[in-house]
Amino acid sequence: MTNKLQQLLNAKPFLLADGAVGTNLFAAGLQSGDAPELWNRDAPEKIHALHRGFVEAGSDIILTNSFGGNRYRLMLHKAENDVHALNVAAARIAREEADRVARPVVVAGSMGPTGELMEPMGSLTPEAAKAAFRAQADALIEGGVDVLWIETMSSTEEVSAAAEAAAETGHPYVCTMSFDTNRRTMMGIKPGDFTDYCHELTPRPLGWGANCGVGAGEMLDTLLGLKSTASEGDIIVSKANCGIPEFKDGELTYSGTLEVMTDYARLAADAGARIIGGCCGTSHAHLAAMAKALEDYQPKPSLDLAAIEARFGPVWKIALPEGAGHGHGAAPKGDDTEGGKGRRGGRRRRG
Repeated sequence: MTNKLQQLLNAKPFLLADGAVGTNLFAAGLQSGDAPELWNRDAPEKIHALHRGFVEAGSDIILTNSFGGNRYRLMLHKAENDVHALNVAAARIAREEADRVARPVVVAGSMGPTGELMEPMGSLTPEAAKAAFRAQADALIEGGVDVLWIETMSSTEEVSAAAEAAAETGHPYVCTMSFDTNRRTMMGIKPGDFTDYCHELTPRPLGWGANCGVGAGEMLDTLLGLKSTASEGDIIVSKANCGIPEFKDGELTYSGTLEVMTDYARLAADAGARIIGGCCGTSHAHLAAMAKALEDYQPKPSLDLAAIEARFGPVWKIALPEGAGHGHGAAPKGDDTEGGKGRRGGRRRRG
């Protein structure tokens, strides 16, 4: 049976994904250092409102509030024994909001990185990583997700662990990496190499691409790299940050206007993306503007770096503000981001 995401892809030229989680939850009262996943239990009405806003803005795909829902991330908040309950709740909340509307809306189970370094650079074994992802995936599926969504990855070793866990469930999955370090992930993977890698996965992900990173211009350049080794029919995913992170009056904000995200959405379509959304800083209003921009849009036959820089300026020449950390915003105060030997710096949270 064709899965719900594939059915929508067959019916529409582009699908609109959602936007930021953390940015919008901070606006709703989440405190620095808190785990958003705990709100699935402690403040579910705010997670309902987050998803409802994206659905009303026109999103075809909403991602569950479970990015840091694996045992290693939750361990930082002494909640490693709550993996099952928090992920089931995340999926059920998103499912309820998706099912409120008559049109089909895909619920994607967000699975972010563990925050640990894999062997041999760190202590996390492939078996342990796979087990953590499998526990999360099973709970998300129990809660009702249509597809598993592996995101913001830096290494193919960790993608492999998550993809193997997803494959064992029999559920379709999508995976994205974050290309935030001069056209590479933090661990050195280039966009074209990631497409080649996804071609070799069994089963192959339904779609793959990039999320987060730096800004819209860098994301569009990343899309060119992903497409450089793509085959006809490959589904490329693009979820860009809403401009560049900036500190103003002690707060981290993002520079992207409605016009910036409108132009990004159309240029992402020109670059060949079939699933287009936003990451850090992307609000409900940004998503509504992107939905309008993509309505009946006919993509141009090609996009090159010159066209990207004509709109967004030079790419890969942007210095992030001190503490911004790989395009995901400042490291939350009080969060144990270093955590011990073998842990990556920063929580690298979606939005």
